[in-house]
Amino acid sequence: MRRATATAALFVAWASLASVGTEAFAAGLNPAQEPQQAQNRSTIVDGIAVRIEGDVLTESEINELTAFQKLVDGKSNSRADAIRELTDQWVVKNEAQNSRFARPSAQDVSEALQGLAGQFGSEDALHQKMAEVGLTETAVRRQLELQIYLNRFLDYKFRAAAQVDEKQIKDYYSGEFTQQAKANGQPVPPLDDVHAEIHRLLTERIVTDRATKWLDDTRVRLRIEILPNAGGS
Repeated sequence: MRRATATAALFVAWASLASVGTEAFAAGLNPAQEPQQAQNRSTIVDGIAVRIEGDVLTESEINELTAFQKLVDGKSNSRADAIRELTDQWVVKNEAQNSRFARPSAQDVSEALQGLAGQFGSEDALHQKMAEVGLTETAVRRQLELQIYLNRFLDYKFRAAAQVDEKQIKDYYSGEFTQQAKANGQPVPPLDDVHAEIHRLLTERIVTDRATKWLDDTRVRLRIEILPNAGGS
């Protein structure tokens, strides 16, 4: 899945999960099946990691985000990168809440969870990986719900102004698209066959670029205090 920029990467990464068309789990994964290792892991005393305006971000939020990143990407970001990611999430979430933007439904989250299980090949494989990274199903659902919510709001905020014209589509087709196809040893399909896909891709790039600029501009105006990590890692 293409991630156009590092700043908005997490929000963009779950766009496909927000629109999964398959049926949701009838009742979700059974809570009784939550990874025992995650339930039994050592209790970590929570603490404030970041003060942002009149709010705080906690060490447990950092730990959960980095564990979720390891679950879906196979690796987690550094603490500094996770704090930046959580700060961006805080910005988007607060604006979405102030706009009374609708939260994803339970079915949306279940469909996203089903899509995630599909990426691992089975529910059992997903549960095993969840146990390895120390996440319960509740935590995974919470992260999925947040990613869907943030991504949908960014799409709502910026897509209407993301205009793509025919020249941009033709330029992309004759340039980057054709070069990539040839580099991969694939035939170049007619423009008409890929017109809609190119339009969608270029639109998503514009949305991501605008969202990234908005986040960059907003972040520098925030009062942010990052506290030392009491855990020392």
